[in-house]
Amino acid sequence: MGTSLTSDFWRLFAVLLVIFAAATVMTSALLDALIVRMLRHRRSTSHRSATADRFERHLAHH
Repeated sequence: MGTSLTSDFWRLFAVLLVIFAAATVMTSALLDALIVRMLRHRRSTSHRSATADRFERHLAHH
């Protein structure tokens, strides 16, 4: 039993395709922003602690 794909099917298919493509792009951008934010936070935290360690060693040395 063959069925033909109607214009309503293609219209709904196109709408859903656009919606899911937009959702995929938005989710990807959100995850990228979160990862960059986490990496920047980690880098600034590790940089601060390394600087504090060097300062403490400098004080203990003198």
